[in-house]
Amino acid sequence: MNLDTNQVRAKTLVRDAYFFGYGSLVNQATHDFAGAMPAQLRGWRRVWRHTTLRPVAYLTVAPDAGTEIDGLMAPVPEAHWPELDAREAAYIRVPAAHQVRHPLPHAPEIAVYTIPEGHHGAPTETHPILLSYIDVVVQGYLCEFGEAGVARFFSTTDGWEAPILDDRASPRYPRHLPMSGPERALTDDHLNRVGATRIATTG
Repeated sequence: MNLDTNQVRAKTLVRDAYFFGYGSLVNQATHDFAGAMPAQLRGWRRVWRHTTLRPVAYLTVAPDAGTEIDGLMAPVPEAHWPELDAREAAYIRVPAAHQVRHPLPHAPEIAVYTIPEGHHGAPTETHPILLSYIDVVVQGYLCEFGEAGVARFFSTTDGWEAPILDDRASPRYPRHLPMSGPERALTDDHLNRVGATRIATTG
């Protein structure tokens, strides 16, 4: 049986799914999801948190009606979520299509990952933020949004009072990437501006 154009389009869009990334997923070198594009998410704000599922702190988003954050939106082929769900195992996936501003001419399914309230805590020296992780995130925002985008990343993220483990000499973040001198300097400059505290690695 032959399908007309409208039926083909409807069948395609039913499985037209995207994720909105706001941390390391903004750095396209950390994943192989093709077709990524810059987008903005309204009503959420980034915050540093840790969970019992991971030894260090990562970014999540918390509801905040007055904030809009930059990020990267990319298609999930055939709406097959298990690979991304495994990467984001400490998070839950929630619908966010009504909150995402994007360049697509249609309205696909869009999800964002967040740690459920009550299942996370503030970073500590036992559960610090990894500097190697921050570097990867900043590199992504610099590539996608320029230096102004990096500045917006820092200003729309809470929790910079948390301890930051300086692991650059021996990166602990599993998706760490090579950083140029200027990229590291840009990260350092913004960390100094927000008054971040670094702690040294031991052992």
